[in-house]
Amino acid sequence: LSDGVYPFYVQQRKPFVFDVSTIIVIIVFLTFTSSFLLIIPGIRGRARLYWMLRVLFSLVVGVVIIAVQFTGDWESGWVTANTSYKSFSSAMVNADIGLHISLAGVNVTLVGKPVNQVNETISYNEHFAWSFGADYDHSYNEGLEKGLPSPILYVAEKFTTQSPCNVHRQYRISSHYASVTLWVAFCTWLISNMLFSMPVLVYGGYMILVTGAFMIISLLSFSTVRNSLMCPIHFGTTSLLTGYGGSFWLTLVIGLLCFVAGITTVALHYFNSDLLKTFFDLHEDRIEDCQEMTEVYINPQFMRNAP
Repeated sequence: LSDGVYPFYVQQRKPFVFDVSTIIVIIVFLTFTSSFLLIIPGIRGRARLYWMLRVLFSLVVGVVIIAVQFTGDWESGWVTANTSYKSFSSAMVNADIGLHISLAGVNVTLVGKPVNQVNETISYNEHFAWSFGADYDHSYNEGLEKGLPSPILYVAEKFTTQSPCNVHRQYRISSHYASVTLWVAFCTWLISNMLFSMPVLVYGGYMILVTGAFMIISLLSFSTVRNSLMCPIHFGTTSLLTGYGGSFWLTLVIGLLCFVAGITTVALHYFNSDLLKTFFDLHEDRIEDCQEMTEVYINPQFMRNAP
């Protein structure tokens, strides 16, 4: 304490769902979408609808693959409890305590109910990184030096390397490989777009299948942490329980959609290639090319002089 007042420190204002990186990714893809919507009126007939479906689906897949790398709700949980506020203080507060796990670390939130209690505004959101190149224990020790509220330190301590819970290594490695496989999925997504722009549609279908496969593999990698016994996080008689969050389920949905799109493309290639070419605006082009090749220009003077 400094003159009976808790020391002031700059909080790590990292949102538990969105951060600056996520917003930048969304803005970039919205720019691509807006540009496409500006040129789509120039496309005639049913091809306009087909183009819109293809481009929007591709953009959704791309933005999800990148955005979930930075979101903070792969696993999350909330609990409302009456708990002690800070060390060496008998003050009790009623607050919502949240745990949000991402591929890069942990966010712990503490929001008072009401927000203003014990002459303070209780609204904390602290990020503790465990990605390669980051030192989780160092971030935790900094929190101790700053004098973070006890509930935040209690939750964050469960994920330190010295914790008896022994989940730090499992979460760190699983999250790392989940992130790597998602970047591979992004690369295969780029390749599939290039293949779909050429008359090799079946290979584009195979590549979108590979994209979906890597997205599912990333989920399997992250879900391996559920095999570890999670230490109970108790606040009095209540417990903080976590479950898969929005980013996990969104990745699953997009991965399954990639499987559906890939299987449909490959099946149409073998059973109804004309419909597939029409959807990708290749069938009409081929017909026009054939018509141009069959046109013959005859020189009348040559015909009169011919024997």
